[in-house]
Order: sequence, then C-alpha cells, then structure tokens
Amino acid sequence: MGVPKHRTPKSKQLHRRSHHHLKGPQVIRDPNGTGWKVNHRASSAERDRKGRLLDPLEP
Repeated sequence: MGVPKHRTPKSKQLHRRSHHHLKGPQVIRDPNGTGWKVNHRASSAERDRKGRLLDPLEP
C-alpha cells in the first residue's frame, strides 16, 4: 500500500482539484421564438406527446 512520504499542502491539493467542477448546459434562443432550448436537441414542438421525434414527411 502506498504511503505518502511528505504531507501535501492545502494549496497544492486545491490547485490539483481545480478542474473538478460542473459545467452548465448550453442554451440558445429557439429559432421558433418560443424561448430558450438546449443546444443540439429537438424542441418540444418537434416531438409528439410521448417524446418521440415527428417525421416531417408523414401527413
């Protein structure tokens, strides 16, 4: 089992852990003018009531 030879200072610990954070979702203005939507996702207007994508070619 590995045992540390020297104590790691708090500044080194915090510097090492500085990349452990969450990023927020990328939201953009909906081109239909209905508000905001998550980038690269279909809006609710393009889905049916069960959440499936609507085919624009079907009547």
